[in-house]
Amino acid sequence: MKFGARNNLKGTVTSVKKGDIMSLVKFKVSKPGELASVLTTESVEELKLKKGDEVLLVIKAIHVLPVKE
Repeated sequence: MKFGARNNLKGTVTSVKKGDIMSLVKFKVSKPGELASVLTTESVEELKLKKGDEVLLVIKAIHVLPVKE
């Protein structure tokens, strides 16, 4: 998958807190240590994100976009 953002880190999902519309997904990364992303619950379900998943975190402006390969 190609994307425009040049900043990215590999991370591991540490928790998924689903809401009706939005979800909070937290990730463990080597530096700075931990990041979080708020995304639609539909996206969380589409990516099938769950604790322990290895993901690529794409950082663009103020957004952290999880990319599951």
